[in-house]
Amino acid sequence: MSRAAGILRNYRKELKRNRSARVPSVTRLSLTDCYGFRVVHRLVRVPVRRGEYIFIVLNDHTLRSISGHTPRSLTLTANGLSISLSKEIAEVEPVGAIGIDRNLDNVTTADSDGSTLRHDLGRATEIKARCRETKSHFKRNDARIRRVVYGKYGRIQRNRVNSLLHNVSASIVKRAKKKRFGIVMEEIKGIHRLYRKGNGQGTNYRARLNSWSFYELQRQIEYKARWEGIPVAYVAARGTSVNCSKCGSRTYPNGRRTLFCPKCDVSVDRDVNAARNILAKGRGVKFTPDGPPGARVEAVKGNEMTTPILRADGGKVTQG
Repeated sequence: MSRAAGILRNYRKELKRNRSARVPSVTRLSLTDCYGFRVVHRLVRVPVRRGEYIFIVLNDHTLRSISGHTPRSLTLTANGLSISLSKEIAEVEPVGAIGIDRNLDNVTTADSDGSTLRHDLGRATEIKARCRETKSHFKRNDARIRRVVYGKYGRIQRNRVNSLLHNVSASIVKRAKKKRFGIVMEEIKGIHRLYRKGNGQGTNYRARLNSWSFYELQRQIEYKARWEGIPVAYVAARGTSVNCSKCGSRTYPNGRRTLFCPKCDVSVDRDVNAARNILAKGRGVKFTPDGPPGARVEAVKGNEMTTPILRADGGKVTQG
C-alpha cells in the first residue's frame, strides 16, 4: 500500500508539470505484508493466500540485526526480502550540532566544537560516469534489450553508490552520537529543474548534476540518526554557498576550490564555508524531537517506498 501511495504521489506531481504524463505501472512484482507474517526461530512465514504460506530462511547476520527489535513490515520480491524494523528510543538532547554540506564529489561537515571533516565521494561520481559511458555505447534499436541492459547497469551503479553513501552516512551519525550533537542539513528542493535540457548547460554537465545522489544521502543520514535518537533539522539553502561564514558578507571565487572575502581579507575552502554557514543557521533552529523532551519515541528503519533494510537471499525461499 505504501509503495502504491508513493507511485501515485509522484504521478500527481508529474501531472502538474505535464498534463500528458504517462500513467504509472508497477514493473516489478512484489508482496508487501504488515500484519500476517511471523518470525519463528530462523524462519519468516509469509502468507501468500488463504491458508497457504512460504517460508524464508534467515541468515545469521539478519537474525542478529532483527534481534530485540519489532518487525513492522515485510516486502518480498524476486531478488530478496526487505524488513522494516521499529524500536523504542530515548531522544538525545543535543549539546551541539553538525552542519552538513552535500556536494557532487564530497560531503563536508562542520561541528560546533570547531572541527571540520571532508568525506570523499569522487568514487561515486566515477561509477556513475562509467555506467553512463557503457550505456551510451549500446546502439541496438531494440527497446526490450535496451531496457534489460540499462536495468542491469542501473542496478550496478545503484548498489555501488549506495554502499559508499552508507559508509559516509554511518560515519557522520556515529560521530554525532558520540558527541551528542544534532544534525543540520540544507533543505534542497527542485534542483533537477535547474539542469533540464535547454537551460544552457552541456550534456555531460547536466548528466553529472542530474545523477547527484543528494536525496539518497539525506535519507540515509536521517533514518540512521532517528534510529539512534539524534534529532535532524533543515535550514534554507539561501546564502550558504556565497556568504562568508565569519562575517556574513558576500564572497567571490578565488580559484576552483576557494572563496575570497574582501571584508575579512581571507580565502576559505568553499565547502567548509558552506558547512559552517549551515551550522550557523542551525544554531537558530530548535531541535524538536518526535515527542516531548526526554520522552521515549518510536524509530522505524524504512521509509514510505519500502527501501530494503535487511536482505535475505531470495534463493532460500521454500514452499511451506
